[in-house]
Amino acid sequence: MDILYLDNHLLVVRKPAGLLVQGNHTRDKNLLDMGKAYLKVKFNKPGNVFLGLVHRLDRPVSGVVVFARTSTSARRLSQQFRERTVEKHYIALVHGKTPENGHLVNHIARRQTKSRIVNAPHGQRAELTYERLAYRNGISSVRVDLATGRHHQIRVQFADIGHPVLGDYKYGSRKPFPNRAIALHAQSLTIIHPTKKECMTFETRPETFWPKSFV
Repeated sequence: MDILYLDNHLLVVRKPAGLLVQGNHTRDKNLLDMGKAYLKVKFNKPGNVFLGLVHRLDRPVSGVVVFARTSTSARRLSQQFRERTVEKHYIALVHGKTPENGHLVNHIARRQTKSRIVNAPHGQRAELTYERLAYRNGISSVRVDLATGRHHQIRVQFADIGHPVLGDYKYGSRKPFPNRAIALHAQSLTIIHPTKKECMTFETRPETFWPKSFV
């Protein structure tokens, strides 16, 4: 976990692939508990430390995660995510040669740990746009701009058009990716600061094990 930004209202970190954002039944270490432990030590806080979870990344995905340090900040940030005013940009490596750019709109339904494309009006509306940045050796590098934030959205929508994310065996990839990760990285996140009301963008590069020709 790398700290990207810290003030009295926000903690912004870089999540490595393979780390849970929030604890689950596995009891594996997770980003939320690590963030609380970091703040407790840094500020010598007695008792429990508040840290609000306002969005998530899938376990095998790396990238920017923002936490709220107060309940007011948590409420205001959650509202931004609900109202889709947050800008979320991803980088992905996918199988095959995608079109130069595209706009995908589907409806997605979740069943337990997996999601699927369904016919409207069933499921939740899922929308994204993408641009192909490079194509080499049967792999496309794409920049993805999310308009919505559905469960496994990028993974499901790209698999549906025949371009699954590398390493994503759950959705059709047959090519491994290092460290049990998938080739999907939350590169940047833009929010309005919950108290300063300033537009802030946080960015981070993909994992060091990504192919150098694509980063």
